Amino acid sequence: MKFLLVTSFFILFLSSCSTRDQIVYFQDAEDLEGMENLLDYEPVIQPNDVLRINVSSEIEEIVAPFQNQASRGSGGGGGGNLSLTGYLTNPEGFIQFPILGPIKVGGKTRGGVQKLLQEKIREYVTDAVVDVRIVNFNVTVLGEVNARVPVTDGRISMPELLATAGGIPYTGKRENILIIREVNGIKSIGRIDMTETNLFSSPYYYLRQNDIVYVEPTYRRIKSAGFFTNYQGIISVGTTIISLYLLINNL
Repeated sequence: MKFLLVTSFFILFLSSCSTRDQIVYFQDAEDLEGMENLLDYEPVIQPNDVLRINVSSEIEEIVAPFQNQASRGSGGGGGGNLSLTGYLTNPEGFIQFPILGPIKVGGKTRGGVQKLLQEKIREYVTDAVVDVRIVNFNVTVLGEVNARVPVTDGRISMPELLATAGGIPYTGKRENILIIREVNGIKSIGRIDMTETNLFSSPYYYLRQNDIVYVEPTYRRIKSAGFFTNYQGIISVGTTIISLYLLINNL
């Protein structure tokens, strides 16, 4: 009887514990030694992206015709309608740029757009410098981590995203993070394992604008939401009832 009682509580204890493999990030970190960084990633402009393009020169009055007048009037503030203070990429991948007219930016990297515009504007202003930013670059995180993370420098990796969102709590799965991505109207799905270092070579290591990241709950989290949602909960309840029955009858 004592053996049954001890065994039952031991099973309950084990079912409520988390293992090292479920918690620790980068468990094979030694494999990173000497790894070459092959992910020189730069975001690609997509339809409906809003670009903030700043053109500067030693004499600012010369490049004024190449500036977005709405953006200049707003002082470059972050509020308001982004499509009015920036350049909205249409479904065909074009923006309407002052003086230059329609410019194809879709499918190009941010750096590629900077270079293209700078070359065209320097036909008029020889010392013109162009800076391009994607101002509607956001990544949504759902599940056990719930946040909407704006990206200001045009690039963010999965570890940086999770750190910005506050990290993954013990109730979230680290080894099976889902990423939903849309490129040219076609959705793709990828998964990241934050406990393994092979994530550094994954095409989903760097996130893209409007990616959706879903962190699944652990079994322990699911059990806390509904104790009978899996066989472990049923076994735990059954063993507890038997143990209490035997204990009471033994008194």
